[in-house]
Amino acid sequence: MQLIVITSPTFTVGEASIISQILALGIDKVHIRKPNATADECRQLIEGIPTHLHSRLVLHDHFELTTQFPSIGVHLNHRNSTPPTDFKGSISKSCHSLDEVERAKPMCHYVFLSPIFDSISKQGYASAFLPDVLIAAQKQGIIDRKVYALGGISASNIPQIRNYGFGGAALLGDIWQRVGDTNFTAYITSLVQEAHKH
Repeated sequence: MQLIVITSPTFTVGEASIISQILALGIDKVHIRKPNATADECRQLIEGIPTHLHSRLVLHDHFELTTQFPSIGVHLNHRNSTPPTDFKGSISKSCHSLDEVERAKPMCHYVFLSPIFDSISKQGYASAFLPDVLIAAQKQGIIDRKVYALGGISASNIPQIRNYGFGGAALLGDIWQRVGDTNFTAYITSLVQEAHKH
């Protein structure tokens, strides 16, 4: 099962080294989501991350940076709904309904479906899917290896995500509220171990 970390919308002190660290600990990809940042600010963040890790980074904004960093993937959303012309890298997309998932899957390497659980980072952003709906979607083949769960994900509900048939999970609030904790490294390691259980 793949694990993705999405950056918080605002910059964190030492963020490039935190991203490098969590990738080194086994997180599969980091999505750079900074909706209010300039292209230069995003470029500086990427430049602070070792080049050999760039293929595990995905941009949510400023897709023009892919010309400078060709191994980086792009993530489609309402702000940026089409990939750059002739783009050959990884393409993913945010989805908020099962219909959207079915439409997006053929043109994407993977898609996010959210919110699966009540959000940790967004107050009042509650789960939109009942367990029986998710189980039915798995049986119909809508939820599969290409669909990643987003919204309220933490180590405690990864087994549930696996049971629903998701191919991965994306974390945001759970990770960034732990930065600076003494057990941050141990927590990331436990997340990766939990995700790789069969």
